[in-house]
Amino acid sequence: MAFNGTEGEAITLQDASVLTANYRTNNPGAPLAQFMGKDLLEQILAQRDCMGIRVYYGEEDDGTPRLVFVGANDQENDQVNGTIADRAKLCPTNCSNLNALNS
Repeated sequence: MAFNGTEGEAITLQDASVLTANYRTNNPGAPLAQFMGKDLLEQILAQRDCMGIRVYYGEEDDGTPRLVFVGANDQENDQVNGTIADRAKLCPTNCSNLNALNS
């Protein structure tokens, strides 16, 4: 099956808060979130034939979880010769005010 750019779905704040609460419960002390700026995300999405962004789970040598962002084309293949992004800002220390997703 090929990607067409419509994959995924919006979820409610209630559903999202359950997911993030489960993560916090199962991973005490782990980073809560990562923030990637729009410039890099737009650079990935602007690549020829890009249908969206695949996010890989990664881990630093010290165990810190990381997210690796890469474009994916309509054949569901990663665009590994294009822009690949990491080094998102971790929460904590770059966190939102308290809300249903982080408290």
